[in-house]
Amino acid sequence: MRVYSREDGYLYLKPGDYGFDKKVGHWVVRPPTKGCHAGGIPNHIVIEHEDGTITVSPSILLQEPDPNNPGIFISSWHGYLEKGIWREV
Repeated sequence: MRVYSREDGYLYLKPGDYGFDKKVGHWVVRPPTKGCHAGGIPNHIVIEHEDGTITVSPSILLQEPDPNNPGIFISSWHGYLEKGIWREV
């Protein structure tokens, strides 16, 4: 679901949310998978639709590195956000 920055300027995302973060100047997404963190997508093309949903291209890959093991990821999500609908691949 698309969310907007609060009055304090911060963008708070729950799983499945996305929004434009005015403080950082780009879109931020949080895939719906439990435990997956939010991530910025400054290098993606984002199309805003009339209903407020967005489509992002190319695919989104978010990875959370393991701080104790370089090169290892605790979690990752790879997929698409098309007209506000998440699809994992």
